Amino acid sequence: ALLNVAAAGKEPQKIAFQRIASLSDLETKLQQASAANQWVMLDFYADWCVSCKEMEAYTFSDPRVKAKLAQFLVLQADVTQNTDVDQALLTKFKLIGPPAILFFGPDRQERSEYRVIGYRDAENFIAHLPQAD
Repeated sequence: ALLNVAAAGKEPQKIAFQRIASLSDLETKLQQASAANQWVMLDFYADWCVSCKEMEAYTFSDPRVKAKLAQFLVLQADVTQNTDVDQALLTKFKLIGPPAILFFGPDRQERSEYRVIGYRDAENFIAHLPQAD
């Protein structure tokens, strides 16, 4: 059945990112995840970021990646407009810009050893994920 969907030219199910717009949004989401004892993945995205588009097209569309990320609260910060609020988010994590993917444990602390900067294919990305069980 999956093949038929692809053949019909339908878009594969995208990962349902929850958009965050600010540090306070992020704090709220981290608290929710913490209450549920859940890990958080934060994806920094921008329309002009080629690697972000590639991650979306190839990595995040991979069924294995989607299965792994099902356990995570997946957030996305769209910094396309590069506003002061966007800049504050990037600065907080010492990022120059997207693509960047950050992981936070249920204690709301970033696990910087899992940070992903730049494009990763599905295999690489899965190998790099924290074991969130």
